Amino acid sequence: MNQGVKIATIGGGSSYTPELMEGFIKRYEELPISEIWLVDIEAGKEKLAIVGAMAQRMWDASPYDVKIHLTLDREAALKDADFVTTQFRVGLLEARIKDERIPAYYGMLGQETNGPGGIFKALRTVPIILEIVEDMKRLCPDAWLINFANPSGMVTEAIVRYGKWEKVIGLCNVPVMATMIEPALIGKNPDELIYKFAGLNHFHWHKVADNHGNDVTMDIIEKMYEEDNGLPKNIFDIPFYHEQLEQMKMIPCGYHRYYYRQEEMLEHALEEYQTIGTRAQQVKQTETELFELYKDPALNYKPEQLQQRGGAYYSDAACETIASIYANKNTQLVVSTKNDGAVPDLPADCVVEVTAYVGGQGARNVAFGTLPTAERGWLQVMKAMELLTIEAAVTGDYNTVLQAFTINPLIPSGKTAKRVMDELFIAHKEYLPNFKATIEKLMAEGIEVQDQVASHLDLIEV
Repeated sequence: MNQGVKIATIGGGSSYTPELMEGFIKRYEELPISEIWLVDIEAGKEKLAIVGAMAQRMWDASPYDVKIHLTLDREAALKDADFVTTQFRVGLLEARIKDERIPAYYGMLGQETNGPGGIFKALRTVPIILEIVEDMKRLCPDAWLINFANPSGMVTEAIVRYGKWEKVIGLCNVPVMATMIEPALIGKNPDELIYKFAGLNHFHWHKVADNHGNDVTMDIIEKMYEEDNGLPKNIFDIPFYHEQLEQMKMIPCGYHRYYYRQEEMLEHALEEYQTIGTRAQQVKQTETELFELYKDPALNYKPEQLQQRGGAYYSDAACETIASIYANKNTQLVVSTKNDGAVPDLPADCVVEVTAYVGGQGARNVAFGTLPTAERGWLQVMKAMELLTIEAAVTGDYNTVLQAFTINPLIPSGKTAKRVMDELFIAHKEYLPNFKATIEKLMAEGIEVQDQVASHLDLIEV
């Protein structure tokens, strides 16, 4: 790549953008950026202006001369870009509120990337990411796409499987936080431990060894019951059963609580739904406070409050990935990428989340090997659910969505699940053009959203 790197960020008005800028500033000597284009949609115009001005202040406070461009024109942003990062949310936080509240109304878990909400977030996001890929084929065919738009694993799978775009890496902050926090639990520095991750985005496990090759996974597990376990801010902290972790001898992703302690996690989610509001409603308040901070003309650094947002370190992981590709650093990272045999329990051509060395040719996976019986079964069911969801997003087929709902472990199958699904279709009708005929049919049948907050949000958007 030539000197003077152009970065295009889709969803540039995100509250995470200051962290992205901080990461690029920190790595400028190895990643000489000349221009950054932040692009958003009309509905995000105000936030783009606020966060864009702050981003420029951050660069102006640094020793580096980098220009921030703000635009609603995606093609202008993508033209001749070297790297494209994606951090957009179709339907904004209002859509996430619906994803969480509508299932909760019926006593079902509502969550951004798991259960009914995760499926519908993918249905809204996949068609847009595929449009972006088609634009990239015309405007920046040599660029790398670094995705952290959720559900990150499914979005990355869609890019590879249906977009036919190989130069893509998906990211998540959960593995980053584990590798940052766990070493201290056993009195080690991060560079003294060797990590191996395997699974799917928000559904992985990992093992840990020291630099002498001794497995220390169980040592960390024991300390997890005594110390801060490094959960992201958006996951309710209820312990895994010690006996289960002792049997698997691996550390589950924090999101596995939704599956291993489903009863308790659902109880907590429903309590929030009935009192302080769902996680999305809480995040909306946090975002309002963040953007008030970002308006301060004296603020030229990432505020500490951003750590409360729930996705801390996503952006820094993106910066490290980009720098590693640009400088061929072969940095060890945890990424969503094509399996290629790293996890033999899944097909070689599907996307998995694994430890990999990232350099000029992208990710070179570290082989994990076959998973134990229980984890292998979970993994294969979840990948099947993901593939059905992605296929439905592309084809607009209602029956395929129903299949994805039926096999999702967090959705009790039956008439209530189908009712939740139908209401989510109605609630998100503006963002599901591939399902236009289905939605018209449901509306003709008189399907309406029963949760009053979700109904009110829908009216506002229309």
